[in-house]
Amino acid sequence: MNNWHSWAAIVVFVGAYALIISEKIHRVAVALGGAGLMLAIGATDDVSAFYSAESGIDWNVIFLLMGMMMIVGVLKKTGLFEYLAIWSVKRARARPFRVMAMLIVITALASALLDNVTTVLLIAPVTLLVCERLALPAAPFLIAEVLASNIGGTATLVGDPPNIIIASRAGLTFNDFLVHLAPLSAVLIVVLLALCRVMFRKTFVYDEERAVEIMALEEREAIKNPRLLIQGLVVLALVVAGFVLHPVLHYAPSIVALLGAGLLVAISSAETSEVLAEVEWPTLAFFAGLFIMIGGLIDTGVISEVSKALAHVIGSNELAGSMTLLSASAVLSGVIDNIPYVATMAPITSDLVHNMGGGSDHVMWWALALGADLGGNATAIGASANVVVLGIAERNRQPISFWQFTKYGLIVTAATVALSLGYVWLRYFAFG
Repeated sequence: MNNWHSWAAIVVFVGAYALIISEKIHRVAVALGGAGLMLAIGATDDVSAFYSAESGIDWNVIFLLMGMMMIVGVLKKTGLFEYLAIWSVKRARARPFRVMAMLIVITALASALLDNVTTVLLIAPVTLLVCERLALPAAPFLIAEVLASNIGGTATLVGDPPNIIIASRAGLTFNDFLVHLAPLSAVLIVVLLALCRVMFRKTFVYDEERAVEIMALEEREAIKNPRLLIQGLVVLALVVAGFVLHPVLHYAPSIVALLGAGLLVAISSAETSEVLAEVEWPTLAFFAGLFIMIGGLIDTGVISEVSKALAHVIGSNELAGSMTLLSASAVLSGVIDNIPYVATMAPITSDLVHNMGGGSDHVMWWALALGADLGGNATAIGASANVVVLGIAERNRQPISFWQFTKYGLIVTAATVALSLGYVWLRYFAFG
């Protein structure tokens, strides 16, 4: 890492990250500006930025988001989210913490079955309506759901994009993730519920008058277009089936989402222009810029040098190695989006596992997955779901600042990573 391109790329990335944290310039402008500078200084080029699977824009993420945003945009017009908002509040007897707990559990389960980005796209609109009905600030509820989505997504192969990368490189199955990570994920959701009860305690103000009003509502009256609702739910069910059947169908999630969005627009009465207007274009632009900036670090060898240094520290000591990899991955995934981080670390982890004489389900793979997935909760840009929810909140005039998210994210990350370190030690070394 002796060439000037490497140092220039570091300066651009650190400068952009500092501006995102400061919030003096909009994060989309910073990401696109940083991407432009990476291209201008030659840290990356057009071929790498737009076509490279290793260091370019992850079009699978971009088009997965776009497709699901279009489907959610159609479902919004049916009144489904209003129905779910009233239903959930009535089941929780309009008690704010019960509502949050219900949304956290639903989000975690859905993130394990779908993926965390798709889940927050579906849950966030319901949450905004719930908070509006209860006259509560939406930010604590949205933050809690994002944290739950990243924890719940840890449980399965399809739950979080880094898990898909790890499974592909290590040859792991859906059941491998269930056996090794799902038990811990369930425990961590319980821990998250306890932490949210403390962190957001000032939010849980019970309004008896509003509770009476909501309990008197009939949720079925919220459905505005039954025909469109049936069409939307059928397409959504097909899309979910496509995600789950990925090992059989071999269609990437992005293809499934786009096919579903195209089918829904084609068969429904929804205007194409109105559906496209529901897409969070600034969020997609932010992702594109972020991917190009990180690609500059990859192409100039910065991330490779960091990864090699980590590998050197680990050596062949399995216990120290897994603890170091989990901790370092949690820290780095909070700073760098966990998708490109895992894409870079996967081949290095593969070499480490080979040198230690381990198989596909070696502890090092689980350490990488836990660190990357849970570390994504640390900051507002640590995971895709975080960025998506911040975009939705801003669009609905309920903005969540970088520090507002991060101060809670760091607490949850510290607690969940500490418990994960204990879990890895107990399961694979003390009793393994």
